[in-house]
Amino acid sequence: MMNRYVTAIIILTSILFFTNGCTTKVSRIDTKEVTDLSGQWNDTDSRFVSEEMISDVLNRPWLSQFKSSQNRAPVLIVGGIRNLSHEHINLNTFVGDMERELINSGKVEFVASSTERSDIRDERKDMDLHASEETRKAMGRETGADFMLKGQINTIFDVKSDDQIKYYQVDLTLISLADNKKVWVGQKKIKKLVEKKKLRF
Repeated sequence: MMNRYVTAIIILTSILFFTNGCTTKVSRIDTKEVTDLSGQWNDTDSRFVSEEMISDVLNRPWLSQFKSSQNRAPVLIVGGIRNLSHEHINLNTFVGDMERELINSGKVEFVASSTERSDIRDERKDMDLHASEETRKAMGRETGADFMLKGQINTIFDVKSDDQIKYYQVDLTLISLADNKKVWVGQKKIKKLVEKKKLRF
C-alpha cells in the first residue's frame, strides 16, 4: 500500500513538472534587435548584409559615370540570387531588403521583377477589354532596366564536437544590360561561433 502511495506521488510530481516545463511564453521584441537563437542565417543577417552592400554599390564610380553620360538616374532590376549554402534561406526576404535600400536611396530607379511584370502585363491585357479609353494603360511603354544585380550566398561550416563555426559569404555583381560589363562586384562575409553549453549536474 505504501509503495503504491509513493508511486502515485512520483507520477503526479512528474506530470506537474513536465506540464509546467512545457508552458509557452511569447515576448514582443524590437525587429531591429540582434537575435541569434540557432546561429543560422536570420533576419538580422539579411538586413545588415543588404544595408552594407547596397550602401557600397551606391557609392562607387559607376553611378556618377552613368549619370554624367546619360544625364539621368540608372534603372536597376534584381535578377537571380542563388542560395548555394547548406541552409534554407528565404531569398525573397533578402531581395526585398535590397530592393528597399535601393529604392529608398533616391539615387536609382527600379523596375519590377519578371514575376511581377507578368502579373502587370496580365492586368494591362484585361484593361484592353474592360477599362475606359481615358484610364487604359497601353502595352509597350515599360521602362527597360540599365543594370541587373545578381549574386549568390555560400557557406562553410567547421564542426568540432558540439561547437561550430558558420561562415557566410555573399557575392553580388552589378551588370550592364547594354553590353554585359560588370560595373561593380561586392562581397560581404559573416562568421559565427555557435557553442552548445553542456548541462552540469
